[in-house]
Amino acid sequence: MKIIKVLNSSVILASDEHGDECILLGKGIGYGKKNGEEIGSGVVDQIFIPLANPEAKGMLELFSSIPPVYLELTQEVVRYAEEQLKTQLNEHIYLILTDHLHFAAERLEKGIVVTNWVFWEIKNFYKSEYEIGLHALELVNKRLNIELPQEEAANIAFHLVNAQKDPDSHHDAMKAAKIMGEVVNIVVYAIRRKVDRDSIHYNRFISHMHFFTECYLAGKLLDNDNPFLYDQMANMYPEAMECAEKIRTFFIKTYTTALPNEEVAYLALHIARLMQ
Repeated sequence: MKIIKVLNSSVILASDEHGDECILLGKGIGYGKKNGEEIGSGVVDQIFIPLANPEAKGMLELFSSIPPVYLELTQEVVRYAEEQLKTQLNEHIYLILTDHLHFAAERLEKGIVVTNWVFWEIKNFYKSEYEIGLHALELVNKRLNIELPQEEAANIAFHLVNAQKDPDSHHDAMKAAKIMGEVVNIVVYAIRRKVDRDSIHYNRFISHMHFFTECYLAGKLLDNDNPFLYDQMANMYPEAMECAEKIRTFFIKTYTTALPNEEVAYLALHIARLMQ
């Protein structure tokens, strides 16, 4: 790799042996380096982002305009998140999370308070990502010597959830969490009994809600013409089906979307388990 331009101590614009340009990210990767100098691939723990990436231009502008510490923090958080989640996050996380951390620190300095209206939902429906968010928040506060509020852990978790999805799916963790929270509230109030949020049935219900909201936001709800499951659930679990129908009514009124019978039947199945 040959250096085209050193943007800061953590970011280099370079070209490979084929002349293809890319962004190299790595703590201290640009320190003491000069334009035109060659850099070996094994020198540091690097992240390669091709300049052909649609977000590359935005990354270049951002990384050259803010202190390197924010990108270094993002790299540490992403590395930790990928280890904990056992998955590779989409490259856009470097742009989104770096920008978010910088803006969060700016807001704190200026005394600007932004409320996360789905803090509870993110915390409870994306527990793994939220725990990573808490770790990241502790890291950021210690490194920058500031005191960002705990809500920022949920904001970081929100970006981590989105970074696990295909960017073309337009998944919105904030919207998904809002929908899950709305459905859970309907269920809890409709069944008129205490729900054990640590039970296996509740966890299965939440897992199904993840799948349901994913399909809903992607426009891929289950829709089998065979009425067998729906009729079976209506006969065996009328109370659970009544609750599921309230969810269908809610979606019609709130999102102008009529849930198919198959989706309503599956919701009733998980609600019936909760009721037991």
